[in-house]
Amino acid sequence: MQAYRNTAVNAAIEAGQAILEIYHSGNFDVTVKGDDSPLTRADLASHDVIMQHLIPTSIPVLSEEGRDIPFEERGEWRELWIVDPIDGTKEFIKRNGEFTVNIALVRDGVPVLGVIYVPVSGELYVGTAGEGAVKAMCPADGAPDAQKAMEGASSIPVDTSSRPYTAVASRSHMSAETEEFIAELRKEHGDVALISKGSSLKLCMVAEGKADCYPRFAPTMEWDTAAGQAICMAAGFDVIDQNTGETMRYNREDLLNAWFLVK
Repeated sequence: MQAYRNTAVNAAIEAGQAILEIYHSGNFDVTVKGDDSPLTRADLASHDVIMQHLIPTSIPVLSEEGRDIPFEERGEWRELWIVDPIDGTKEFIKRNGEFTVNIALVRDGVPVLGVIYVPVSGELYVGTAGEGAVKAMCPADGAPDAQKAMEGASSIPVDTSSRPYTAVASRSHMSAETEEFIAELRKEHGDVALISKGSSLKLCMVAEGKADCYPRFAPTMEWDTAAGQAICMAAGFDVIDQNTGETMRYNREDLLNAWFLVK
């Protein structure tokens, strides 16, 4: 697993470097995909870098930029990478820094390795089943060095027992269902603080111990959550599929996630 972890970490950091070149140039070449979501030159550059790292592993890859693989084919895969070259393309276009590179390794439907890299801040989150989760700082300059990054990493979650009960939820775009959920939390916990973050950083906030839960009562895709779920699970949390009441599984025929709760 360590070799796969190092491969994914190096891929994510190098992809982050490619993204930042375009981010700082301001020339994004934004187009609109069939589902009305934006696609930029940076998404494609990141995808190409990641594939250069993952193809030599001989493990198949399911990526947002390569989503059209028939289920008849990928349903046979017991092991696969699930990748989002830029999670938070809208945040990228807004230039608010809250976008990530997501790489997960999934075995028999369960995310067992997750890497999330935040190119602008240099934050790196890594979770490995049976080994725990860590956070490191890896500025996107110089040659990626996974071994060095992991040596400087700190275990998560950190102890934050002194803060109020905290949920990750958008202050400006909260659905009625989320508002109802937060109201129930306030009945149970009294004061409830809210953190608003873009992309898979919402899952990272729970894994890191900065939040206690993340209710997601809106659409997401498998590549949006697989890496974050691996990190959360390695940190001792769970991602509950609201349809099944069980841990969310991956490489399903329908790649659209059900609503879920991270806690």
